[in-house]
Amino acid sequence: MKRRLRLGMVGGGRGAFIGAVHRMAARLDDRYELVAGAFSSNPQRSHDSGADFLLKEDRCYGSIDEMVRAESARSDRVHVVAIVTPNHLHHAPAAALLQAGFHVICDKPLTTTIAEAEDLVAAADRAKRVLAVTYNYSGYPIVRHARQMIAADELGELRVVQVEYAQEWLSAPLEGEGQKQALWRTDPEKAGVAGVVGDIGTHAFHLAEFVTGLRISQIAADLSTCVPGRRLDDNAQMLLRFANGARGALWTSQVAPGNENALRLRIYGEKGGFEWSQEAPNHLRFTRRGEAPQLIARGHAGGGPAGAAATRIPAGHPEGYIEAFAQVYCDIADLIDASDEGITPGASALLAPTVEDGVRGVRFIHTAVESSRRNAAWMTI
Repeated sequence: MKRRLRLGMVGGGRGAFIGAVHRMAARLDDRYELVAGAFSSNPQRSHDSGADFLLKEDRCYGSIDEMVRAESARSDRVHVVAIVTPNHLHHAPAAALLQAGFHVICDKPLTTTIAEAEDLVAAADRAKRVLAVTYNYSGYPIVRHARQMIAADELGELRVVQVEYAQEWLSAPLEGEGQKQALWRTDPEKAGVAGVVGDIGTHAFHLAEFVTGLRISQIAADLSTCVPGRRLDDNAQMLLRFANGARGALWTSQVAPGNENALRLRIYGEKGGFEWSQEAPNHLRFTRRGEAPQLIARGHAGGGPAGAAATRIPAGHPEGYIEAFAQVYCDIADLIDASDEGITPGASALLAPTVEDGVRGVRFIHTAVESSRRNAAWMTI
């Protein structure tokens, strides 16, 4: 490490869940220092939040415009800004920050429309700045080992991919009770055209493509709304066709009692298959065709170099959600350093989800919605 990156934040103030996660992830490997932010659309709340984070008063801003103007004029300006607002407030801040020459880290989905997502691709290219998206589940050591196994042809030609992400927390109409997280996630003006598909289905989609190294070429999606009066989908099932001819299925739900953050991935090829669960993230169940299953554990020699590069603590001590999130932040820091120094990023940095991954996620959301509108018709992403 040659420096700590000075980090700014948009959103993530008092009472925000994901903002705290981003701050913990950024701190874990000591690659970033939070120095500034516009933490709320309410100026007083933003300043109060900045005080909570022990920031200097003159670097707690009442709006993103104020932040961009003030930070642009400073000799110690922030290097990168994390955007952790509801979905509809991703595009405008990201565009303004890129135009002002800042690197950007954006929570997923990148934007609510394909046009806005593509606009950010162009903006990042013009600015020659990194725009990364926090598909954080790609940061788990065992996930990276699984990806490496497939790249090394240990499973052979892939045939079947099953991925699911199920939760139960929206099984009741929490938005009617004023619950903050439920309110914006079920509001099409803030969440976009999809509910559960945009919120957690995009994670399942990205994970399937990240681990297999394959593109999902077509989907046939059936989106449903189970809770009466809800305006967006809370359950979705879809069939998948991969570019190599493999078939798959994706299920995502926030109305599945008994499931907390049940992200699961199963991949089967001609030589073998494996299974991974986010709620038991340190192990991969791998089976070669005709042989007994084996359990690959994070931190052991069987975890491979890709897993070892993302491992922080010895075997037997579990690594989890924050560490995986931190790995993505660490890889993004490497991307930013390489960009600023004009050098080629390292192999691990190239695993960081970029703006192209963000655009692909937005296209997936819109394709799923349109497929469902057409009675689960097959559609090309």
